[in-house]
Parts: sequence; structure tokens; C-alpha cells
Amino acid sequence: MAAGGGNDGKSDDFQPFPVKDQLPGVDFCVCTSPSWPESILHGFQHYLLMLGTTVIVSSTIVPLMGGGNTEKAEVINTLLFVSGLNTLLQTFFGTRLPVVIGGSYVFIIPTVSIALSSRYSFLTDPNERFKESMRDVQGALIVASFFTMTIGFFGFWRVFARIFSPLAAVPLVILTGLGLYSHGFPQLARCIEVRLPALIAVIFFSQYIPHLIKSNRAIFDRFAILFSIVVIWVYAEILTAAGAYDNSVSKAQFSCRTDRSGLTSAASWIRVPYPLQWGRPSFHAGDAVSVIAASFVAIIESTGTFIAASRYASATPIPPSVHSRGVGWLGVAILLNGLFGTGTGSTASVENAGLLGLTRVGSRRVVQISALFMLFLSVFGKFGAILASIPLPIVAALYCVLFAYVASAGLGLLQFCNVNSFRTKFILGFSLFIGLSISQYFNEYLLVSGHGPVHTQSTWFNNVMQTIFSSPATVAIMVAFFLDCTHSYWHDSVRLDNGSHWWEKFRSFNADTRTENFYSLPANLNRFFPSF
Repeated sequence: MAAGGGNDGKSDDFQPFPVKDQLPGVDFCVCTSPSWPESILHGFQHYLLMLGTTVIVSSTIVPLMGGGNTEKAEVINTLLFVSGLNTLLQTFFGTRLPVVIGGSYVFIIPTVSIALSSRYSFLTDPNERFKESMRDVQGALIVASFFTMTIGFFGFWRVFARIFSPLAAVPLVILTGLGLYSHGFPQLARCIEVRLPALIAVIFFSQYIPHLIKSNRAIFDRFAILFSIVVIWVYAEILTAAGAYDNSVSKAQFSCRTDRSGLTSAASWIRVPYPLQWGRPSFHAGDAVSVIAASFVAIIESTGTFIAASRYASATPIPPSVHSRGVGWLGVAILLNGLFGTGTGSTASVENAGLLGLTRVGSRRVVQISALFMLFLSVFGKFGAILASIPLPIVAALYCVLFAYVASAGLGLLQFCNVNSFRTKFILGFSLFIGLSISQYFNEYLLVSGHGPVHTQSTWFNNVMQTIFSSPATVAIMVAFFLDCTHSYWHDSVRLDNGSHWWEKFRSFNADTRTENFYSLPANLNRFFPSF
């Protein structure tokens, strides 16, 4: 039945929006860049954003290992330095997408388990305890890196990506963003007088001012993060200097004050991180298995981030060989984490992928410039420490917006699927619900009981279960992929309903002329490392 009631003149008004394999409205795609001054500012903005995760992860694990402010500053600078190297390697030789490769929350569970191990109970010197536990973490990361490189460079992830459909990708990308919700408003609420203004500021600068102030140049929306950080940091400094928190409880003192990080005084003026700086790594089978599980989760969550970044960089869907190549270089990143001693592994940064959507600048060059900031400011520790002492309340407010952008990239993949199919509705709804529900159960159980619901005599097995099932994206993709490959798969309509036919022309690297433009290796290296 015609929806327009015979009004032929306006029949186009009722047509659905066409499917776009490249996101329209992006100002700069992977291969294009703003002017050099603007690119440098964008790169600095990406650098400031990834500092939040770097500081949070290091501040969580270093005290548990026995380290103080000096060790924390050194680990932060080391993680920044390695993140710069890994970002350059990924953007030059990996997926070639504008993704930042930084520290990961995923590795916190096995790292904390190692740090709290009873094997260090005889050590009375905190510094010696820190070095011993760091060496154990290094050994586990080195072993796990070979697992990740094998999955990537030997093509196992390419096999998975070849039968990966847009329908299965939807819950993966959505929960790659939404799964980090605990780092958003729950953290924001700990210092509402700083974090809520920060959230309002970033929304106001990015979404409202550009429409209120007509200009030929996009300034406020592209640099909303910079404006918000500066304004709210000054505001938080005023509150601290005015004594607003002098008589507050200790939690408010830590969450709201701007002078509690201890990083600036502890950091060295110049210090170049180097491999094996904490000593020779030590290896334990149980630790390695736990970190391998974290590496598996990092692969999955990075895959979701790669897909989101490809959309916001206006690139075509990622070929399976490029997915596998990116995972292989993620393994190299984890190897460098182990050799340098960062205390955690690497993953593709979700918040930086969200920044691509906020700014509509998906330039590869911008992210490479941000990597140079990481390298430079990690060596000159005092300068980096000043920027790393940005109040974490501001970071949590930014996360609320940027994680949401990644989740919305997953929603955008629904255009490839038949959303009127009941099979599609079941797989999508069930995988999203189970992904959130199971991970929430595992996380709440750990918070209340001090251990996960899987509590056997084998610590490594407990850590494996806790790491995998506390990741919403990992649970969701396992459920969605299984259902998509088994539920009514013999029906002819399945390939149309799950969107596989839309991605078919991108399964092979050379099937679409645009693919080579976005994903080819530099200096004609495809001759030696061909993509299939």
C-alpha cells in the first residue's frame, strides 16, 4: 500500500535514507588532512584525551605493586612512550586507520592478581616488591604478545572476519562504547561540582556554539575538548585554591582537588624509557594464561574500535586481511609493553575513536602527530606530568560524550541489516542484553565478594573467566556471532537480513578501488606483504 495516499509529487519524502558504505559529512577522511597548524592542534587534543586512561590505569596498578609517586610517574611516562611507538606502527603498518594504541583497562584484572600474589609476602622493601611484580607482569605480557601476533599475522583473525556480518558487528561496536559506561557518569558523580560543568561545557562547545556563531571555519566543534579542558581546569583550580575542599572527606579530596596527583614533583626532567628498565622479565605459566585471556578481549574490543574509526574516518569497510594485519601489530604493541614494562597491555583507544566523530576529522596524519606528542612529552617528564595532572573529573565528563559516539557508530551499521526481520531483532536484542547483563553480574559479584563468581582453587582459571565475562563487547560478539552462524542459516534470506551482501565486495582487498587508497601499506610495501 502506498504510504503517500496518492500524492505523487511528494513521494520522495517517504523514501528511506540510502545505505552508505562511507559515512558522509566527514570533513577530513583517512587520506586527507587539515592545514599543518590545525593538524598539530588536533594531534595535541588526541594526546590530551589519551592521557586520562594512561593515568587511571597506572594509578590503579602501581600502588598495588608497591610503587610510590616516583614509580607511578615513571610508569606513566613509559606507557606514554610505548603508546606513541605503537600508534605510529599501527597507523603506518597495521590497519592504517587513525586509531591511538594506548593502555588498556582489560589487563587490570590479571595485573592486579599478580600484584597481590602471596609470592611477594616475604619482600619488605616496597621498591623491590614493585620491581619483582613488574617483572612478572612483563613476562606474562611477552608470552601473550606471541598469542596475539599468531592470531593476526598467521591469518586466523582474517578467517573470522570473512564470515563476520554487519549484524554481528552491531552489538560489538555498540558495547565497545557502552561497555565502558562505568568510567563515565558513575565517575562523574564523585565530584559533581566539577564534572557536571565539564560535561555541559563539552556539549555546549561542540553542539550548540557552532550553530549560534556562524563562521566559515569550524573552531568550537573541532576543538571542543581543548576549550572544555582549559575552562574547567581553571574553574577546578579556583575551587581548590579557594579552600572548597579543605574540610572535605578524603574521597572528595582525591576526586576534586587539582593538587593531589603528585606527578609533577615526582617526574624527572628528562628520562628516556628503555627496554628491561625494571630488570629481566620472569615467567609464570598461570600469569601468562591470564594475560592471554586479556589479550583475547583486547583483540575483540580493538576490532570494535577499528570498525568505529573506519566509519568516522569515512573509509570503506575494513577488509578481513587488514583486520588481521591490525591484530598482528596489536601483538607487537603488547610485546613492546612487556619489554619496556608498562604494567598493562595495549588496545585501540575507544575515546580517541569517539573524538574522530566529535570533530569529523578522521585524518591519519593527525593521529600520527599525537603519537609524536606522546614520545616527546614522555621523555621530558616534567612537562608531560603537568598535562597528566589534568583533574580526572574532567576526563570522566569527556568520556560520557566520546564513548557515546562509538556506540552510535555501531547503531549506524544497522543500515546494512533488515531491521524488520524477527531473526535480526532476536539476535540484536538478545546479544545486547546478555552482553550487558552477564558482564554486570561478574563485575558486581567481584565488587561485593572480592572475587568473581568463578572461584576455584586455580587462580589463573578464575582470572580467565573474570576477564572474558566482565567485558560486555566480548560476551556480546560471542553470542551474536554464534547465533548469526547457526540460527536459520540455511534460509536464503539470511544473507540479506544480516547485511553480508553489502560487505561482500570488501571481502577481498582488491575488489574495490577505494580499498587500496585507504589501507595500502606505505612505500609500496604491499609487494612484500600482500593482503588477501
